[in-house]
Formats: sequence, structure tokens, C-alpha cells
Amino acid sequence: MPTIKWQENYEAAASDDRCAPRSRLVIPSKLRRHGARAVQTLVLDLSLAGFSALAPARIAQGSKVYLTLPGLESREADVVWWHAGLVGCAFANLLSQREHDALLLRYSGDEGVPER
Repeated sequence: MPTIKWQENYEAAASDDRCAPRSRLVIPSKLRRHGARAVQTLVLDLSLAGFSALAPARIAQGSKVYLTLPGLESREADVVWWHAGLVGCAFANLLSQREHDALLLRYSGDEGVPER
């Protein structure tokens, strides 16, 4: 994973309580704001309840976004925070344990490249 200057800010933002354990990984995905076109992004952490991803353009807290993870349909989420090019979101409907585990198994490599 490339060295990114926001690492310290990410650690601070991700240190608060969550309702589900998070897994650090890199998943190439698509993120779409409500009413806009999807853009390529990288999901950097994932839980049953939400995710954080790269989002260079500011997205206001409370905004609706849609995340498309590989092999899954688009999922609605609410923006919880945005800081320095990262967005943290809570899924409107939790990922299933099966979906979550399959993504962890597939994207547990260092560069977001699926393991074989």
C-alpha cells in the first residue's frame, strides 16, 4: 500500500467506538453520491456496519452515498465523517457475515490484489 500522509488523521478518526469490528484492507470499489456518477475509490477498512474509503472531494456529513464492492450490488450508506480525502460511512443495511468474510478472504493482500 502506498505511503499516504493522512495515516495519522485516519488513525485518530478510526479510534472511536464502532458497533462492529473493522478490518484494514484495500478493495477497489466504486462510490457514488446521491444523484451523481460513480467514481473509482479504494475501501481502506470494512466492517459489517460500514467502511472508510478514499474520497478526494469533500462529502458532507449525513449525505447519502452508494458503494459498489466487487461481486456485490450497490449499497446505500450515510456519511459519518470526511477528513483530508477520506470518508467514513455507515451502511443503511449491514453486510451479511458471509459477504464480509468473502471480501476479507479475497482482499487480505497488501495491495488490494485478490489472493489466489
